[in-house]
Amino acid sequence: MKIVIGSDHAGFELKEHIKNSFNSKVIFKDVGTNSIESVDYPDYAHLATKEFTDNKYNYIILICGSGNGIQMSANKHQNIRCALCWNSEIAELARSHNDANAIALPARYLTEKEAIQIITTFMETNFEGGRHERRKDKISCA
Repeated sequence: MKIVIGSDHAGFELKEHIKNSFNSKVIFKDVGTNSIESVDYPDYAHLATKEFTDNKYNYIILICGSGNGIQMSANKHQNIRCALCWNSEIAELARSHNDANAIALPARYLTEKEAIQIITTFMETNFEGGRHERRKDKISCA
């Protein structure tokens, strides 16, 4: 599995933990940031979505303090369906009903263990299709 991962300063430490936790199962393309020095989350959301779109990756993982800003930035891109996930049930529904191809995590509100559980659920859940396919197809406006 190949995943693009990116964060702002608030998500940096969780990003590093995620990479270390999944390094035997996942090939990561880390688009930054590379420290806890203050940066702007949209920059990393845009880098991650560009990398995802230009190359063959399975998913995007994005992390900022609340998860909101980085998710909003990612969702500005065509064919990106980024879900803000704060528990495994939301992650499962994001994949099974919405075919989310990106996940945003709120670093300030999750433990490392919770984040790993959420990502595991996200990666292991398949899109159900069916009635959800029709709805997913209506998401993009362009």
